[in-house]
Amino acid sequence: MRDFLVERFPAVVPVEQMLGGGEFVDQAGRPWTGAEAYRPNAFVWFHRPLAPEPVVPFAVEVLDADERVVVVDKPHFLATTPRGTHVTESVLVRLRNSLGLPELAAAHRLDRLTAGVLVLTARREYRAAYAGVFQTQAVRKSYEALARFDPTLEFPRRVTSRIEKRRGSLQAEVVDGVPNAETLVELVETRGRYARYRLTPATGKTHQLRVHMAALGLPVLGDPLYPTVLDVDADDVSTPLQLIARRLCFTDPIDQTLRDYTSRFALDWPSAAR
Repeated sequence: MRDFLVERFPAVVPVEQMLGGGEFVDQAGRPWTGAEAYRPNAFVWFHRPLAPEPVVPFAVEVLDADERVVVVDKPHFLATTPRGTHVTESVLVRLRNSLGLPELAAAHRLDRLTAGVLVLTARREYRAAYAGVFQTQAVRKSYEALARFDPTLEFPRRVTSRIEKRRGSLQAEVVDGVPNAETLVELVETRGRYARYRLTPATGKTHQLRVHMAALGLPVLGDPLYPTVLDVDADDVSTPLQLIARRLCFTDPIDQTLRDYTSRFALDWPSAAR
């Protein structure tokens, strides 16, 4: 197996070192030593080295935790799950390590740039039950956002459209066709040229709230994607998206109790509105 691995991988892969460290394993998780006889059609597993990641300098606050779920207040800029260049700097990896919960999994997701209430399952046997609550829309969610105030628009109003996100595109877009996204937008407070809005999604399309606010001519403050894609460094955490998953409420699928959580993050009004 050592000879196979040396031949299979480019010279820059330190096969001998990885074998010595037990980094190559079989399907049962047993480390290869390299001295094993070559096995055709066998799977060899290993973890690729991770590139350095920009550290997100914000903590994850645990709002509630028991044997079934962990509910947290996710900060801006921290990914929910490992994806692309964000692996160790994700809620899932951070909490698996800090809480000692190797089976921790996300019951749903929040965009990396969105802060607020996030629910994770603590053990594998509970994963399907809680994920099902979100997949069937059996949960009440409300968000808050800061955006420009337009006195010509009437609120509350329901925004419906068809949203699609093409592979390779950073933006989701509104296209012709049967609507698949719906958001209730309510005006909560105004301060000069800006306002705070409550957004209640009836559906969960990618970037739905940001797309709908931009379609109203009221892009969420700090949004680097809508209406225009901005060139922002991955480690730039100076301008948080002013969008927070404020409240999340659902009936527990296991014991039928009411679970109701509220984010403690504050929206950052522009200095001109203070």
